[in-house]
Amino acid sequence: MKFFVDTADTAEIRDLAESGLVDGVTTNPSLIHKAGRNFLEVVKEICAITDGPVSAEVVALDHEGMMREAEVVRKIADNVAVKVPLTIDGLKTCKALTGDGTMVNVTLCFSANQALLAAKAGATFVSPFVGRHDDVGFDGMQLIADIRQIYDNYDFDTEILVASVRHPIHVYEAARIGADVMTAPPAVIRQLVKHPLTDKGIEGFLADWAKTGQTIG
Repeated sequence: MKFFVDTADTAEIRDLAESGLVDGVTTNPSLIHKAGRNFLEVVKEICAITDGPVSAEVVALDHEGMMREAEVVRKIADNVAVKVPLTIDGLKTCKALTGDGTMVNVTLCFSANQALLAAKAGATFVSPFVGRHDDVGFDGMQLIADIRQIYDNYDFDTEILVASVRHPIHVYEAARIGADVMTAPPAVIRQLVKHPLTDKGIEGFLADWAKTGQTIG
């Protein structure tokens, strides 16, 4: 499973990239606002950090407006994936862009039917939001399982990009179901390495090493 980082914080992306855990990056208008930086500049910087797909979202709601903004966004770098909402106009834009060889991430997916439409429109990625789905009383991970089954039934190439990941269990379940990609905030990715027995084991090894009175090097 590919790991994307859901942030516009370039320092965090660089740090995680050094660990080999970054296969791509997702951004959205809220993350750009949080970063407090110019949208085009920050996307360009992120694209230079990772060779993987970097999702950059358009904000127009009509097809013509989305296409105008997409023209600007996709010129930033070859690894930009234009992010569009799961609406009729978004699907029209997806079809036009992917037909021209541009990666497209169709976002704000909350049903298997929506995911089916994204795949038929030729989306590179579809982003079902599991955390937000859970928030309103639905099972976000069941949505991922349903999409996986439908995509496998018809051999769609669209990759399932699990978004709105809130905790390590979401990552585990997404991997178990067979999602292609998950995107999570840096804090959640860092949580994946944590286990009390790992910490306890390190403490024990270091205590025993100290008793030997040795040093390495």
